[in-house]
Formats: sequence, structure tokens, C-alpha cells
Amino acid sequence: MPTKIIPTRPLNENEKFLREKFYESLAAQSDLMDKLSERLLTLELAIPGAYATALKLMYGDKATVTFGTWGYLAFGLWFASLILTLFALAPQKWKVDVSILKQDPRKLNQALGIEDFFEQSALYKRRLISVSSVLFFLGVVGAALTL
Repeated sequence: MPTKIIPTRPLNENEKFLREKFYESLAAQSDLMDKLSERLLTLELAIPGAYATALKLMYGDKATVTFGTWGYLAFGLWFASLILTLFALAPQKWKVDVSILKQDPRKLNQALGIEDFFEQSALYKRRLISVSSVLFFLGVVGAALTL
């Protein structure tokens, strides 16, 4: 069987730059998720406080506010959202084999490759933040229905 020679050439400067930026963006995804989590955490702490303050201002010191199912649901959803966001911000322990760049997908439960680590950690955070955002929005809807 004849051997076919595959022609190659070294990367030019533009290709090197693009490859470098690709790997930088891959490595920065987890940091982006952390920044998003921090902003979401700020909202999750501010909105329920502002809502409680607005209720206090609307009904005064001596008035009683009947807090029905929607009110409890709103604060429950906000609390669940807060917990998920805190989990997204908490550091995780990942089993990584630094000698492997990209692990075989069937062996991801054994150890991650370096590239897999960046992808999996960002995916983990993105999932938690997505669910947290939906719960927070549903809490806002529940709070709107209490009035």
C-alpha cells in the first residue's frame, strides 16, 4: 500500500492569534459564569428586600398583610434561586488528568482532560445559573400576583 504524504505548512500569525484567542475564550467561560452569578446574586438579595420594603411602606406599621400562597411561593422560589446561585459560585473539586488535553467521552467519569475541565465546569455553572434565573423570574411573577 503506497504511503500518501499529506502536505502541511506552519501556522501563519493570524492563525496562531485566532487559535490563542479560541483557547483563551474557552478557559474564560467559567470566569464569565462566575461574573454572571455575582450579578444574579446581587439581584436575588436586592429584589426580595425591596419587595418587603415596598409592602411595609404600602401597608404601614400597624396594618397587617395577608400573605397567601403566592407570597410564600415567591419567597420560596427566591430562596431556592439564591441557593442555586451560591452553589454555582462555590468552588468544585474536579478530577483532571493534566497529561490529557481532551478525554475520550466514554471516560469522562474517570478523569477530565484539560479542555474538558474548562467545558464541564462552565457547563455545570451555566446549568445552575439557568435554573436559578427561571426560579427567580417565577418568584417575581408570584410576587406580582400577591398584590
